This record gives sequence, structure tokens and C-alpha cells, in this order.
Amino acid sequence: MQNRRSFLAGGAALALGRSVQGANERPTLGLIGGRNQGRGVALRAIQAGAEIKTFCDLDPAILEKTGGDIAKAQGRAPGFEKDFRRVLDDKSIDAVVIATPDHWHARIAIMACQAGKDVYCEKPMTQSIRDGQMVRDAARKYNRVFQVGTQRRSSEAFRQAVEYVAAGKLGKVCEMKAWIHQVRPPLKQQPGAAPPPGVDYDVWLGPAPKRAFDANRFHYNWRFFWDYGNSEIGNQGIHVLDVAMWAIQKMKGVEHSLPDRVSATGGIYWLDDGKEVPDTQIVNFHYPDLLLSFELRSFAHDHQLHQGALRGQPTDFYTAFYGTDGTLMVTQSGSKVYFKDGSPGPEVKGVPETHERNFLECIKSREKPNSDVEIGRLSTTLCHLGNISYLLGRDVKFDAKTETFPGDAAANRMLTRAHREPYGVPRV
Repeated sequence: MQNRRSFLAGGAALALGRSVQGANERPTLGLIGGRNQGRGVALRAIQAGAEIKTFCDLDPAILEKTGGDIAKAQGRAPGFEKDFRRVLDDKSIDAVVIATPDHWHARIAIMACQAGKDVYCEKPMTQSIRDGQMVRDAARKYNRVFQVGTQRRSSEAFRQAVEYVAAGKLGKVCEMKAWIHQVRPPLKQQPGAAPPPGVDYDVWLGPAPKRAFDANRFHYNWRFFWDYGNSEIGNQGIHVLDVAMWAIQKMKGVEHSLPDRVSATGGIYWLDDGKEVPDTQIVNFHYPDLLLSFELRSFAHDHQLHQGALRGQPTDFYTAFYGTDGTLMVTQSGSKVYFKDGSPGPEVKGVPETHERNFLECIKSREKPNSDVEIGRLSTTLCHLGNISYLLGRDVKFDAKTETFPGDAAANRMLTRAHREPYGVPRV
């Protein structure tokens, strides 16, 4: 394995020239994982001017289905692979889109950086705080453009909302709140189910613990199990929390992104159907002069909360900023301000996000993308902190400078995750 890593690292300089020069006309991408979000990213990237040369997935049915969609979108069928390392070995590929289950992100992302590939990695970036640091270090060491899939960073409506808050137009902001209200259907019990034809389930498990196939822990539903995902806060919650963190970074600087204390509570209060992650949860992130809270409700929508907040749109997926002079609420449909004296505030209509286009432009310019690896790492870290507090069943104190839990051995053990061999995270 060491020889392979040395080869990949040694090829980084050669690949850099391709990324800077050959990509100026039409960036060539490899897609790794394409059942759900990867498919969407690939199709939007094609629309923005990229070409998907190779599509890698472990499931032949997904290769065929998404591969057909890609072929239709770009007028040429991509090549198919089951081993992502072959995608990384192809020097004609400028960048890769990583849209596998979360537990594979760190390994593939680091190896992609070592191979000289720019990276678009779906959120959340990793499964542990330490793995996030290593991915960040790899991207910096090999001078890679690295975009994390927190798409709201490329939305003009969200940018305007964050800048409005940071400019002090709400007065002193003492509280921020992010929430996800949705309905998760029950898992269907499927005893005796076998992996789909052609799928090597042991490879799919990869870094995760070895276990027999369980259909409820496979396509999409892997998100509800700790071995593979980051719970709902890391799945959907990261989007609304990232907007709040964006405002904090605008007001206080990126170096002050992380809280000093976290308190998470909740549980499985609705469907006891085998899911491991909470369906109901509240997480409080304490900063020196403000409180950020996250609320998860997986058993009901909430169309009555702040009814009519934004042209009658439902309020199930929002970030809100509460200041001494007013409140701003923002979602994909746009934002609206409510002043404390009852006077109407500005309202901004949402526009389509351009996250993939931003990534492609940065492949050419070598500028940092809107959700650069460090930005995405910090938002992912916020989710990890919530999960660590939840799993420990108590508050945790956090030192944002060292990114450790002072005097808390149990919490510090959760800064890392074990990786099943031979699927460990490469040394950076």
C-alpha cells in the first residue's frame, strides 16, 4: 500500500499541470458514487460546462441508470469503473466528485489529493474531527481546489442574508437558530435480503465494521446508522447550520467559528424501526456572546411556525437570526426581515445555486471555492460536536484552538474513528 501511495503522491506534480492548463477549456471529471446526490452534482456540472469521463459505482444497476442520464446530458456515455483507484490513476481527469456514503469520504478524498485531482466532496466531509483535519491538510499539501457540497454558500440570497446580519442591521445578534422539520418514513423490514446483483458488499463496507448484509443499512438508509453516516444533523442539518456559521465567520472571523460548549439531547421518540440516530433532537452550541441552536423533528412538518414568513412558504428548513432590533429568516426560497417595531423589512427572493459552476471556475483559476475545504471542515466539525455530546449523553466543553475537549478523555476518544483494514486513511 505504501508503494501505491508514493506513486500517487509522486504523480501530483504532473497532474497539477493538467488541472491548470488542460481544464481551461472543458474540465474533465470523474464521478465516484452516483445513486443520489452524485447524480445531481454530475448533471449540474455538465450543464455548467464539464464532461464526466468516468463514472465509478459498486452497483451495476446504478452505473446503468445514472450512466444513461449522464450520456443523455452530455451526448457521450461515460466509462464505467467499480474501483475508484482507477479513476484516480487517469491523468486526463482533472477532478473527482465524491458522493459515496460518508464513511468512504476521507479515504477517497485524501487519495484524490495525492493523485493530483481537484475534489468536489459531498457533505458532510468526514466522519470524525481528526479525519477532517487530515483531508484539509492533504488539500493544502497538494495544492488542490476542494469544494464541499454545502451548496448554500453559492447562493446569492444566502450571501445577502449573511451580509445583512454581519453588518449589524438587526442590532446585536444574541441568538441564531437552525431547524429541520420533516417526516422520515419507517424502514421496511427485509429479513434474508441479499446484496443487489454484482455488488461486493464487503467493499461497500470498506472502512466500516464488517457485518452481514442488511438492506436497511444500504442505499440511502445508511444515513440512519452510526457506522456509515453522521445522523440527521450531518445529513440535512449541516445545510442550515452552515448558514449560521457563515454569519458567525463574517462577524467574528473564520478562526472563531467553533463553540466552547455543546449540549445535545433527544432520542428515538417516534419510530422504533431499527434506526440508530435520533428522530427528535435539540443541540445548543454556546459561543462567548451568542447561542446557536439546532432543532430536528423527523416525525412531522411544521407549516404553522412563522406562518407566511416568506410568501407563504412552509418553514421546515430554515436558519433564523434574532437581534435586538429585528429578526431575519432565510431558506432556499429567499429571506425576510421582521423589525421589532413592526415595520416591514427587506425581502430577498431565492435564486438557483451555482455551486458546481463555482467549482469548475476555480479549477481554472486556482482560487479557493465558495465552500473551500476548511469552510466545509468547520461546518462538519459543528455536526460532529453535536453528535459527540449526544452520544455521551452530556454537555462537552471544547477548546476551539486545539480542537480538543480539555480534561475529557471520553470525548477526546471520539475525535477519531477506527477504520477497518485495508481501508484506512492514508498518511498525509
